[in-house]
Amino acid sequence: MDISAPTLTAIIIYLVGMLVIGILAARMTSNLTDYVLGGRRLTAGVAALSAGSSDMSGWLMLGLPGAIYLGGMGESWLAIGLAIGAYLNWQFVAKPIRVYTEIANDSITVPDFFENRFKDNSKILRVISAIVILVFFTFYTSSSLVGGAILLENSFGMDYTLALWIGAAVILSYTFFGGFLAASWTDFIQGILMLLALIVIPIVVIYELGGWNETVQKVGNINPAHLDITTGATFIGVVSLLAWGLGYFGQPHIIVRFMGIKSTKEIPKARLIGMTWMIVSLFGAIFVGFAGIAYFAEEPLANSETVFIMFSQILFNPWVAGFLLAAILSAIMSTVDSQLLVSSSALTKDFYKAIFRKNASQKEEMWVGRIAVLVIAVIAIFLGYDRDSKVLELVSYAWAGFGAAFGPVIILSLFWKRMTRNGALAGIIVGAVTVIVWASLTGGIFDLYELAPGFILAWIAIMVVSLIDKAPSEEVQNEYDAYKAELEKS
Repeated sequence: MDISAPTLTAIIIYLVGMLVIGILAARMTSNLTDYVLGGRRLTAGVAALSAGSSDMSGWLMLGLPGAIYLGGMGESWLAIGLAIGAYLNWQFVAKPIRVYTEIANDSITVPDFFENRFKDNSKILRVISAIVILVFFTFYTSSSLVGGAILLENSFGMDYTLALWIGAAVILSYTFFGGFLAASWTDFIQGILMLLALIVIPIVVIYELGGWNETVQKVGNINPAHLDITTGATFIGVVSLLAWGLGYFGQPHIIVRFMGIKSTKEIPKARLIGMTWMIVSLFGAIFVGFAGIAYFAEEPLANSETVFIMFSQILFNPWVAGFLLAAILSAIMSTVDSQLLVSSSALTKDFYKAIFRKNASQKEEMWVGRIAVLVIAVIAIFLGYDRDSKVLELVSYAWAGFGAAFGPVIILSLFWKRMTRNGALAGIIVGAVTVIVWASLTGGIFDLYELAPGFILAWIAIMVVSLIDKAPSEEVQNEYDAYKAELEKS
């Protein structure tokens, strides 16, 4: 597909803007804490939109509209599950994790928090957690880069391999130099762009179709089942889609946004902004796919996931189309930069400093973090050379793996004083192993999304092992009491 000069210019303006933000953020980044957590100075708006946009990825712009386009409103259960999970995460985890990570020796990564929370001098919790992060995020990042390359290839007629490297190069540029602040600020801009695109496109399409009632009638005439959210629903199917919401409690790239908010006073405002953004965006994505059923009734799309792309090119002038396509790139880039940064912090803080260079300076750590971003990205790029490789199948593993391995550990570490180091370790291992084993089985109960059993079994493992284990040390319990006191005060 040929790309017009205005559309290409709009894309270039957007990409240059992201690089400028990276350069500005680099001037405010002087140590590892700045690089991986922004010095804990995110405002409510930046934290909220950064958490939301880094979470959604290209799924919001391509996957969800495509699913609705194919299956109608019956595919909305996943969006419902995600919205519920995101709200509960903001409500019950954001404030406690912000307070506890600062009290627990100013923890700046999830493995860092686990080690400090349980005073684990053996480093085993830190290392196991870091391994989980590196394995899942390397493949997850690769799949996101593949999605961006396919977008550039299909939209602009670009060679796939060239598109893969160009997309990665832009993300690397601002993440390498600016770190967490660059990722958060660009995510903020990208979140706004995504929101505007998901509001404008469905409104214009529905107007073109003659209004909402006319759109609903046309969809109903094509297939009445598309109007029914219960169409094709089974108990296991609905539970599986809703269970995606459990994944939020263990996603490192979202948890670090909570840790990076400048004050607990910002959290209620951030929660309101974040949930408003998410709900409006989800509805927008659903309506894009729903309107697409009626709009493309006579000439169905060969690839359902291109419904957003097709609307941007058909209904808008080339300049607007360029920025709408940039919104899709925004969704992909905002997730990749966060994944790279969390992986980098795991490799730097949880391997390099913890095991090999305990006396490394802040400046040395920051540059090791930057090199780690580069190394992980290059591995992800090479894994993405084959667009049809099985790496794409690991996206669901990543969400389930993080949710099951880290979710129960994070929740119970914040709310259960009796939890022990061995309990946390059991939860991480049981959650990750359950996800891997369950996903390899099919039929009957094994059709249930692996996150649900992984989360439940990890929770049980933590409680059983912690109760069998000897009580936490007096130091751990005193710090927990201090955290609770600070939490109530704040």
